[in-house]
Amino acid sequence: MVLARYGDTVIPEDAELLGQSIKMPFSGRVAKSRFLKGATSERLASWDPKDLSKRGVPSDDLVRLYETWGKAGYGILVTGNVMVDPQQLEAPGNPVFYEPHETPERLEQFRKMAAAGKAHGSLMIMQVSHPGRQISVLMNPSPVGASDIQLADRLGMSFGKPTALDKAGIRKVVDQFAYTAEAAYRTGFDGIQLHGAHGYLIAQFLSQTTNNRTDEYGGSIQNRSRFIIEMIEAIRAKVPDRKFVIGIKINSVEFQAKGFQACLLPEEAAELCEQLEALEVDFVELSGGTYEEMALMRNDAGARESTLKREAFFTEFARQITPKLKKTVVYVTGGFRSASGMAEAIRDGACAGVGLGRPAGSDPSLPNDIIQQKVAGATKMRFSPDDFTLSMLATGIQMLELAQGQSIIDLSDPQELSRFEEFVPRYLQEQTQKLEKGVFDPRIVYDSLPARSPVGF
Repeated sequence: MVLARYGDTVIPEDAELLGQSIKMPFSGRVAKSRFLKGATSERLASWDPKDLSKRGVPSDDLVRLYETWGKAGYGILVTGNVMVDPQQLEAPGNPVFYEPHETPERLEQFRKMAAAGKAHGSLMIMQVSHPGRQISVLMNPSPVGASDIQLADRLGMSFGKPTALDKAGIRKVVDQFAYTAEAAYRTGFDGIQLHGAHGYLIAQFLSQTTNNRTDEYGGSIQNRSRFIIEMIEAIRAKVPDRKFVIGIKINSVEFQAKGFQACLLPEEAAELCEQLEALEVDFVELSGGTYEEMALMRNDAGARESTLKREAFFTEFARQITPKLKKTVVYVTGGFRSASGMAEAIRDGACAGVGLGRPAGSDPSLPNDIIQQKVAGATKMRFSPDDFTLSMLATGIQMLELAQGQSIIDLSDPQELSRFEEFVPRYLQEQTQKLEKGVFDPRIVYDSLPARSPVGF
């Protein structure tokens, strides 16, 4: 039983609003509620340190996890990032769709994953991504990027100096994204989301901090967005079915700090979104943060005072973009915890729908629970939501517990929190020792708590 939640009172009008459906403007597909499950790096696909062909096959645990979320009432389920190249991963355990490694087994596991998420009417959207420079030096010491600007050590990781993609390299990556989108279509996904946020390759092209190119892919926002436009055109050529949803996730500037300008400025983001609408992109998810900024979040160093007064981290940014779009649907992800805060953002015109990330781990049925007026908000975990390391580990543990049919660790319980905080330094030390030996273990095994009894999915 959850001991503490966000939200004071269940308000029927809020529940009704959040339960409304949204019709995608170009594909015509319908999201059955205003809730979007934001991408979470589940790291539950296969991993092999040497054999690239064995990386990235979705596990049965990952299928079961989406079976659980498929029952939760989300209008849209966005998967954790599916990578386009087995050498270019966000983390070990990422799913991978890469044409040279297509096998019947890989296709079947992705089919199962799509079917599990769609079984109760949610739209199943595959997030497609490439890390660019933002990949651990232990996995890839020679990454690629929009430019040759190296990422400084962050969050206990070091990163290699990237090689700027030449035009042939850009074309190769564009073709990889197009193949992955087509494979998503063949395996039953309702659409894809391009991951243009959080400092990964697309964001590296968009940001002036990481893009100092002087060719047609650098300079103005029109040039910096050319990479995305070419991707969308290539995807449309591969998947001509207009019922196939295309969305994108882009950054905000809410956590700028100490001179970091790793995200789009609002006026640039608005111009980009207008371009995307002209290309018939169904939805834009506005989020924020890069590895540089996440390293600063613990002390709220990058959070503006006005942001701290709002529940959603990025609604101020969204307010400057949403009014400029006539059709494309805007979702905001980041910080939503109470139904009243979610409903307020929609009523104020900041967005049409709300994205949930970490609450998908702590509260696997939160959309239905809110819509059915059972709860007023998500579990109130008893540590700062700005502590990225604790948040990441907590959500990773909760997702694995959900996948394996165990009860979920309740971090609103002081006793559970105490045991969790004892576990974290030991786990991080063990991971550091493994990494020093070149061993990657993508799963978070929470062995400090007693075994839990299985629960039904």
